[in-house]
Amino acid sequence: MTLQYVPIIDLAPYFSGQPEGKAAVAQAVRQACKDIGFLVITEHQIPAELIQRVSAQTRAFFDMPLAEKRKVDRPSPEMVRGYSAVAEESLSYSLEESAPGDLKESFSIGPSDVPADDYYHNAVAGPHFAPNVWPAEHLLPGFQRAYREYFSAMSELAQSLMRLFALALDLDEHFFDDKIDRHISMFRSLSYPDIKTEVEAGQMRASAHTDYGSLTIVRPDNALGGLQVRNRQGEWVDVPYVADGFVVNIGDLMMQWTNDEWISTLHRVVNPPLASATDNRRQSLVFFHQPNYDTLIECLPGCLPAGSVPRHAAVTSGDHLLAKFVKQTTFGGSKVA
Repeated sequence: MTLQYVPIIDLAPYFSGQPEGKAAVAQAVRQACKDIGFLVITEHQIPAELIQRVSAQTRAFFDMPLAEKRKVDRPSPEMVRGYSAVAEESLSYSLEESAPGDLKESFSIGPSDVPADDYYHNAVAGPHFAPNVWPAEHLLPGFQRAYREYFSAMSELAQSLMRLFALALDLDEHFFDDKIDRHISMFRSLSYPDIKTEVEAGQMRASAHTDYGSLTIVRPDNALGGLQVRNRQGEWVDVPYVADGFVVNIGDLMMQWTNDEWISTLHRVVNPPLASATDNRRQSLVFFHQPNYDTLIECLPGCLPAGSVPRHAAVTSGDHLLAKFVKQTTFGGSKVA
């Protein structure tokens, strides 16, 4: 039976290292990715102290005056770094759908400590290893350290999830290792302000969209909710909140890799009721995992039925990400050369 809801999957049997445990988790992941493209994971081995520290630093950043946050503005539309204010992006434009600017603000970083060799700095690398921009240390002591540590921890968790994906696709567990060892992922913190006044028609905290890369790992900060996914029956269903869990979903590149066997699911963040008397401010920590920029995304072994052709043309991870992000940040108005 096809899942019409987002399942909760315990990763402890996978991390135990026993073949039976790995196989059981891989099977549960396979069903989630085929049926709804979302899952909630527990026992993920990310320290609670790190999550709490990053969450506190994130709230402190978004509490700063707008003028201070503007000092670390995103340098340019294709540069996935720095601050973006409320309504300066619309995720729907990544799907060629128009919508008002999203009711959120964000701060983004990419890889740190980038090596000096040509791979990371040539013309093909483009902006994927651009320097991060940081708020002043005296304003937010420990912010940069916390964010760098979180990026590293999420990179390790993403590698484990990609290995689970490989097992779920009947591939060698390490099939994806050399395709993500110089990944161009992004860690983005999101703040959804409390809203007590009317907004534009169709304006949401995050308009309906799919994610771009291989997978996304989301840590919501509370049970206020709002994240919804559209199941195969066309219904919007809430993603369950688990206090110590992460929400994981696959992105467009994983869907293309699997020749649409796995689905990159449409999702959104809806607004709280205007009549709510409580403070509905919400924040999320979101890690967008993206393979190496030169990884060619083409139909995986075992995902092409005999006598058929792949549903998607091959594309590199870097070209795909750049095109999607520019549409998102320029409301569809710019083209990538």
